[in-house]
Amino acid sequence: MTNWSMVVDLDKCVACQGCSIACRFENNTPVVSPEEAALGRSILWNDVLPMPINPTEDIGEYPHSRRRYLTRPCMHCENPPCVKVCPVQATYRDEEGIVRQNYDRCIGCRFCTVACPYGVRYFNWETPSWSPEMARHLSPERVVGQGSLEGPAVRPKGVVEKCTFCIHRLQKARARAESEEREFRAEEYTPACVQTCTAKARFFGDMDDVTATASILASSPRAFRVLEDVGTHPKVIYLQEG
Repeated sequence: MTNWSMVVDLDKCVACQGCSIACRFENNTPVVSPEEAALGRSILWNDVLPMPINPTEDIGEYPHSRRRYLTRPCMHCENPPCVKVCPVQATYRDEEGIVRQNYDRCIGCRFCTVACPYGVRYFNWETPSWSPEMARHLSPERVVGQGSLEGPAVRPKGVVEKCTFCIHRLQKARARAESEEREFRAEEYTPACVQTCTAKARFFGDMDDVTATASILASSPRAFRVLEDVGTHPKVIYLQEG
């Protein structure tokens, strides 16, 4: 059984936001109004934040100075606190290590958003809507699996949503392999943010495969996990020097 994980090299990230844009159009995340955004209600399954906290602080000396950024999807924790607090089992961790959301079961209590130490769960306060220009780019690709709705084209008002590692791509790749009567290969599954990264800073793969690039990088002395000391054991691993 596969154990999906993501590795992000912060020394390569240039904060182009290509990953965030790809995520929005791949997963149809709603665009909220400026008023809603001011209330902290933006929905960003993938966000890029400045590191360190002071966004004006450069690393290195001019003319070779630069800034470092942290890109933040769902961490798909091995010990996810969001799963523990959900009273209706609307969020759960599957056998391949992906923390998933059943939108049909979600009652909008938002316990999971409070429990998540990474702030990567988002509540739909309003019925999602898009301008005509954006609506024509919405992705229709969604699948139904294991008796739960894994990601409708538009999530309804009143439910929590989050990054799913583009699980619909996994379902599609497996269906293609089955139709071609062959074995599914792990490299056939790539989330949109990884595929789009212009700096080649993101890697994705089976952490249990010692030959996979993501698995090799996760063992690097440059590797670290955010808030690892809280016991969540995040599956998104970062790389940086020093």
